[in-house]
Amino acid sequence: MLNKIDHVGVAVRSLEEVKAMYKNIFGLEPVFEEEVAEQKVRVAGFRVGESNIEYLEPTAPDSPIAKYLDKRGEGMHHIAYGVDDIKSVLEAMKENGLRLIDKEPKVGAEGKLIAFVHPKSLNGMLVELSQEK
Repeated sequence: MLNKIDHVGVAVRSLEEVKAMYKNIFGLEPVFEEEVAEQKVRVAGFRVGESNIEYLEPTAPDSPIAKYLDKRGEGMHHIAYGVDDIKSVLEAMKENGLRLIDKEPKVGAEGKLIAFVHPKSLNGMLVELSQEK
């Protein structure tokens, strides 16, 4: 059901600072960078092994990432698991009483189908499901 850790999402105030650090220290450039308007966020992803580290910068003061930064500051925001069939995983979670933030998948960064599961259902950890299109 869960194939791999697709990425770890980290909330930051400045993607430019993160990109400069990765370039100067690790010699890495983002493998992708884009704005996800629906989520009010800019994302830069760096490939590390089989997974990505995605840095998330808010594009509006009312975005979920801006609210997270205001409340907790910069840091790990979520972990994303790669799945083959996001709808069946969501259904299994729902049937088992997990609290879903997204009852239906939506399009996220890199055009992937995504859905979030509430941290209260998974030991305090915000989980994202991610399916390649």
